[in-house]
Amino acid sequence: MSITIKTVESKKDLKNFIKFPFKIFKDNKYWVPPLILDEMELFNKKKNPAYETADSRLFLAYKDEELVGRIAAINSIIANEKYNTKNIRFGWFDSIDDQEVADALVSAVAAWGKELGYSTMTGPHGFSDLDPEGMLYEGFNKLPTIAVYYNYPYYIKLMEKNGMKKEIDWIEFNAKIPRMEDMPPKLLRIAERLKERSNIRILKFKNRKELKDNWAEQIFEVVDEAFEELYGTVPLSRRQVEYYIKKYFSFVEKDLVQVAVTDDDEVAGFIIALPSLSKAMQKAKGRLFPFGWFYLMQALKQRERMDLYLIGIRKTHRGKGVDLMMLLGMAESANKMGFKIIESNPELETNSPVHGQWKYFEHSLVKRRRLFKKNIK
Repeated sequence: MSITIKTVESKKDLKNFIKFPFKIFKDNKYWVPPLILDEMELFNKKKNPAYETADSRLFLAYKDEELVGRIAAINSIIANEKYNTKNIRFGWFDSIDDQEVADALVSAVAAWGKELGYSTMTGPHGFSDLDPEGMLYEGFNKLPTIAVYYNYPYYIKLMEKNGMKKEIDWIEFNAKIPRMEDMPPKLLRIAERLKERSNIRILKFKNRKELKDNWAEQIFEVVDEAFEELYGTVPLSRRQVEYYIKKYFSFVEKDLVQVAVTDDDEVAGFIIALPSLSKAMQKAKGRLFPFGWFYLMQALKQRERMDLYLIGIRKTHRGKGVDLMMLLGMAESANKMGFKIIESNPELETNSPVHGQWKYFEHSLVKRRRLFKKNIK
């Protein structure tokens, strides 16, 4: 049976690209489908400002005219400039359990990379660190957050047999949220002294609009600064910041956002969490209408599980207890709201300062994701 690789060129092709995972994960209870409209916008060069510093080609694999796989190739010009590399990225990889299909998809990405004069390819990752990244390597029987990929175990075999090697891993943690009365008294005393002696305070917000209008831009300044040294990250443009603020800050839960600021109103650090939306997204099945909005609004009201999306601290405020102040503030808010469990999004295995935050909680490592690399010369 022959395998044909087709480049996505039409809106119909793009819909086939986006909807393919709905076919192979149809009966999988751990897959969390994305919103179809969001995915369509992500690859719309007129709407996604990431295309100011990157380009993409999307490929579909057909076997005897049946759609059997997909992959996105991303030429991140800004990443190659930052890291002085000649690298083509890949992401949004999905395939049936067929090595020939996987090899054909990887070859399509490599061919574009060679055409550009590049020597390596890495993935899965996206345009920026805020896109899904890493292929699930451990934790296949765990429900993921809405910010990451899910994949079958055989994906790993397809990558390794293709000659892909580990580049780096991300890890994810699950933790019980301790009651304030169960916190070590010494820890609480340290936090209290920090509040008294430092010029840092934790903000309380009246509403979502106050958070968005007054602090969102500074939060993204900290994102760029805090993530600058992390593997694969790229700076966000002004338009990307505006895009993400408009897209995400309209539904953040104000009481699950911790923002630490100085006396001069400079943001020293932040934590952003949300009630888990994974089960709601499964019910929505990729669509906001007719019932998707209802499921998501209901999920925002649930008070059992929450997901930690982003945490960042300015370099000048690291090692000064800002993280402890924010985490205790988060635990206090979560307790009042009734949350019991918190789960992280991917953290680089080399990012020990962030892993250290979990020492304040009873926690366990629940998932691992892998980024692969291959020479394509």
